[in-house]
Amino acid sequence: MDAFTPDLDGFTGVISIRRGDDVIGEWAVGLADRTSEVANTPHTRFGLASGTKTFTAITVLSLVGDGLLSLDTAARDLLADDLPLIADDVTIDHLLTHTSGIGDYLDEEVDARAPLTVPAQRLDSTPAYLPMLDGFPTKFGAGERFSYCNGGYVVLAVIAERAGGMPFSDLVANRVFAPAGMATSGFPRSDLLPPGTATGYKDDGRTNVFELPVVGSGDGGAHSTVADLHRFWVALLAGRILPPELVERAVQPTTADADDGLGYGRGVWLDEGDLVMAGGDHGVTAVSRHDPATGITVSALANIEVRTFARTREAMQGMRERVGGAE
Repeated sequence: MDAFTPDLDGFTGVISIRRGDDVIGEWAVGLADRTSEVANTPHTRFGLASGTKTFTAITVLSLVGDGLLSLDTAARDLLADDLPLIADDVTIDHLLTHTSGIGDYLDEEVDARAPLTVPAQRLDSTPAYLPMLDGFPTKFGAGERFSYCNGGYVVLAVIAERAGGMPFSDLVANRVFAPAGMATSGFPRSDLLPPGTATGYKDDGRTNVFELPVVGSGDGGAHSTVADLHRFWVALLAGRILPPELVERAVQPTTADADDGLGYGRGVWLDEGDLVMAGGDHGVTAVSRHDPATGITVSALANIEVRTFARTREAMQGMRERVGGAE
C-alpha cells in the first residue's frame, strides 16, 4: 500500500504513517539543532507540548484502575490546603474533561502564548508549579461547560503524585511508557536535552529554552518519537496500559464539540473517527492521530510552530482512501 505524500512545504520535523509493524511512509525534514547542523531523523525526539495531556489522563485512569483514585474523587481530598480557590465540588473527572471551571494560569481563551509568571528554571518538578497555579478565581461552576484548562492538568499531576506516591514523570514512565514499550519517551530537562532530541525554535530563530518550564508536568513537556507514539496507541487499544473499560472511558465523548467540531474524551481529542493527541507551544508542534478501524497512525512532530493538525488529517484521509481501494 502506497503512502499518502504529505505537504512538506515550510515543515521542519518528522511526519510518519504506520500500521502494525509497517512503516508506510516517513519524512524527516530540516534541522534538529541549527547550531551543530544536526538533521532531523525518524528517530529524533520532539517535545509534545499539550500532547502530554493524553499521557496525564491515561496515568490518572491507571490510578483509578488500581483503586487509588476514582473519577468522583474530589480534588480537594488530595490538595488539602493547597490551591484554596479550587472549589470543593471539583472532581478528578471534571479536571480530566476540562469542565472543572477552575481558573487557569494559562487561559487559552485569553492568551494562548502568555508568558510564564515565574522563571522557567524554577519549574523543575510538579510541586514547583503550585505557586504558579495559585490565585486564579473560579471561572464557572464545575460541570457547566467545556473550557480547555492547562492548569487543570497540572493539578491532575499534583493529585497523581500524591495518590501514586512518586514523582509524576516516574508515574507516567511506569504506567504508560513502560507497558507500551516507549523506550525513547520521557520528561527531559530543557537545559539538558539528551542526544537525539530536537531543539525548539521560535519564529525569530531563538530557541524556546526561556519560554517553557525546565521540566514538564501534566499539561506539557513530555518528549517522544513518531515510533513511540504509534506504540502508545497500539498498546492502549490492546489493553496493555489500561483495562478495556477504562480505555473506553478515555475515548468516550464527553463533549461533542469542544473546538472546531472536535469532540473530547478524557485527554483524547476525537476527530472524524480518529483518536488524537495534539499540542503546540513556543517552538513545538505535535499531532498524533490513530484510526482504530484501520490501525493506522499518522504523527507529525515539529520543532517549530507550523500547521500539523490539518496535515495529519489530510494524510489520514488519504490513507483511508487507499485502504478502502485495497480492500
